[in-house]
Amino acid sequence: MTESNWHYEPFEPTGSAIGFRITRKLDEVQSPFQKIEIFESTDWGNLMLIDGAMMLTTDDNFFYHEMIAHPVLFTHRDPRRVVIIGGGDCGTLREVLKHKGVAKATQCDIDEQVTRMAEKYFPELCESNHDPRAELLFDDGLAYVKNLPENSVDVIIVDSTDPIGPAEGLFNAEFFADCGRALKDDGLLVQQSESPIKLLGLINQMRDEMRKAGFTTFQTLPFPQPCYPTGWWSVTMARKAGGFDFREADSAAKTFDTKYYTADIHRGAASLPPFVKAALKD
Repeated sequence: MTESNWHYEPFEPTGSAIGFRITRKLDEVQSPFQKIEIFESTDWGNLMLIDGAMMLTTDDNFFYHEMIAHPVLFTHRDPRRVVIIGGGDCGTLREVLKHKGVAKATQCDIDEQVTRMAEKYFPELCESNHDPRAELLFDDGLAYVKNLPENSVDVIIVDSTDPIGPAEGLFNAEFFADCGRALKDDGLLVQQSESPIKLLGLINQMRDEMRKAGFTTFQTLPFPQPCYPTGWWSVTMARKAGGFDFREADSAAKTFDTKYYTADIHRGAASLPPFVKAALKD
């Protein structure tokens, strides 16, 4: 194979790169916000890139979508109203709506083109888009959260890209304070929190910003994610008060299928390796 048969993504913050063998480019669109590219690969299905950064592949996106959705929903005592900021590929929305107790799930992503590309090249992720409980908005997520009624939401899921470009404002105290105001007293916030191998400093910075906004307790859950830098990723949950005991019996008895998430996986992810636990600020 020549180098032209491969897509490589160097990631300066971790001093590493990841590559995929590709057969052809399927599509490209420049939205008002970012460039979205779709490639066909030899072994991982289709690939979506945004501004050159890997977003998802057909074959491994389930790790991320399941772990950003199910742990937080099985930790909240009764999640009825869910808001997803970002998440334009709709995979997180699909996982959220597997929970029959969810009465309404709103997804607010600034870039409609991400969803349109997902509908075309990752249709399996969009199979719940027409669920009557789903609301898809294409708008500024920062403004949307700021305008949510106080104490109106059970769970906010921040399914964002890296903290640059359109997602930069989703990693600061002002945004987290707006989330805290919109969440009920027992509400939960969860956000993708990058690599727990090489980006522990970013996780701590995110926790510091959440703490400034009034959140007091945090739980970071790591999981494998082959298409992201270092191959190991995480989500971080936050709440205003209280712990993170999850509804283990309900999780074990879930009536829907998952490829990765189980009650045992949830329990294991909550037990951090010593080097991660030692590095994170409580």
